[in-house]
Amino acid sequence: MATTESSGGGDVSRSMELLWGTGERATRGPKPGLTLDRIVTAAVELADAEGLSAVSMRRLSTELGAGTMSLYRHVPGRAELVDLMLDRVQGESGGSAADPDPSAAAPGWRKTVETAARGELALYQAHPWLLSVNQTRPVLGPGAIGGMETTLAGLKDMGLTDPELISVLIMVSGYVSGVARTQVHAVEVQQSTGISDDEFWKAQEPILSAVMNSGRYPAMATLSADAFGPDFDHFEFGLQRLLDGLEVLVTQRTGGGG
Repeated sequence: MATTESSGGGDVSRSMELLWGTGERATRGPKPGLTLDRIVTAAVELADAEGLSAVSMRRLSTELGAGTMSLYRHVPGRAELVDLMLDRVQGESGGSAADPDPSAAAPGWRKTVETAARGELALYQAHPWLLSVNQTRPVLGPGAIGGMETTLAGLKDMGLTDPELISVLIMVSGYVSGVARTQVHAVEVQQSTGISDDEFWKAQEPILSAVMNSGRYPAMATLSADAFGPDFDHFEFGLQRLLDGLEVLVTQRTGGGG
């Protein structure tokens, strides 16, 4: 899945105004049926169903039964709409537009990382189009900030510097997005080709069996039958090893783990 979009590609000030302000500019007359919330909701649903490339102001106007120009009264254009869509779904992965509860007991850094990682993976699975957006310059709305606040609050007991804490977030996010990309690609290739994984590998089996029996690849030839099987949870295995590595550093800094 190629990157086709970038967050913050439009009027960043207007995107921030919509995310953090009243959300909509006042209009005269009766309250309109079309709202910013409805527009963003419809855009996310369309992207989930058909991909981000399907989302256009014209297509949304059709989906919502409204004139295209009426959408522009609520959001300046598609680029700003993408910013709103990103923040909307980011609020699903542990963040929230509501302020975090400061009285809630901290779960410990390891549990915090696990929760954040699993939540982000679930986010990509629910909204695969996220992988096509370049978010190196994120527009930080309530959803994104709420998630970061919750996660950072749970990492404070690691005893790391602030830049190191941000590096932990980057490292975990990079790991999760890599796994998610592989999973999404696996689904996409089955849908686009109509060939299942089982059918794909069986087509290679006759030649591969001969190659493995040739003695040229002894390490590969001795792999167990389940080495590439679907039952092993590679995501959880990798996540736990990542956490084990962090725990070594935390022990050095604090004298204890998470």
